[in-house]
Amino acid sequence: MADIKWGIAPIGWRNDDIPSIGADNNLEQLFSDLALAGFDGTEVGGFFPGPDEINKQTQMRQISIAGQWFSSYILRDGIEKASEAFEKHCQFLKAVGAPVAVVSEQTHTIQRSDSANIFTDKYHMNDQEWDQVCAGLNEYGRIAAKYGIKVAYHHHMGTVVQTKEETDRLMANTDPQLVGLLYDTGHIYVSDGDYLSLLKDHLDRVVHVHFKDVRKAQEADSKEKGLTFQGSFMNGMFTVPGDGDLDFKPVYQLLKDNGYKGWIVVEAEQDPKKHDPFEMALTAKNYIDTELLGQPAGKLTHLA
Repeated sequence: MADIKWGIAPIGWRNDDIPSIGADNNLEQLFSDLALAGFDGTEVGGFFPGPDEINKQTQMRQISIAGQWFSSYILRDGIEKASEAFEKHCQFLKAVGAPVAVVSEQTHTIQRSDSANIFTDKYHMNDQEWDQVCAGLNEYGRIAAKYGIKVAYHHHMGTVVQTKEETDRLMANTDPQLVGLLYDTGHIYVSDGDYLSLLKDHLDRVVHVHFKDVRKAQEADSKEKGLTFQGSFMNGMFTVPGDGDLDFKPVYQLLKDNGYKGWIVVEAEQDPKKHDPFEMALTAKNYIDTELLGQPAGKLTHLA
């Protein structure tokens, strides 16, 4: 599908929330690994340098930047201050040629907590907070449009917009011309136990996609132990497509049938010392090629 670009996120190499994980993996290693595995590009990680160096490294490898996470604090800082930070984010994205701003409202998040149960302890917004967040996201959309960038709101475990019900409300109360959806298989499955309903109901709002797989046994174990978000992914809850228990064929078929144009980015928070990031990249790419695209596996294959 020429309209779809396949990426893999840097989080398998280095983790922004736990900087010690993969600290010895550098930018050049990440870019070379993903290019050799056959991916078209990646998203910006917290350890990335400025635009000039990013552009130099991506151009040498003929890969692209898909987007970057933006930690939004509309509730904490107010719309005006939060929008100033977002505009700077868009200026950076434009400088590296990225088409998408991955936005998550981080006020009240528990995803970096070292004690909160990720499965039970999330914050729930009141009506006034909902109105403020939605108004702020619409303002983000107006800012992003000036730079030719799309806002992709990321429903995410442990944040104020996690569940399908919450994502439904966000979509219903934001302008479709200004705010799109980042659809993430792993986050919505762990949140709701179902990863297709959200996609079916909001296909026309999807502007960016994360393919995150789930190891159901490790999910159940993490839930039973009441682990934090970081504890859960260190426990092996997430992995790349082809290595977990989710079936991505119906997801890809829905996107293809609806004429989706954009990036599908493989993403899995894992400890690179336990799950070699290059091997994981090969596993994911071979699954994509053989199971989703119906093509022969690439010249490189994962270690098995």
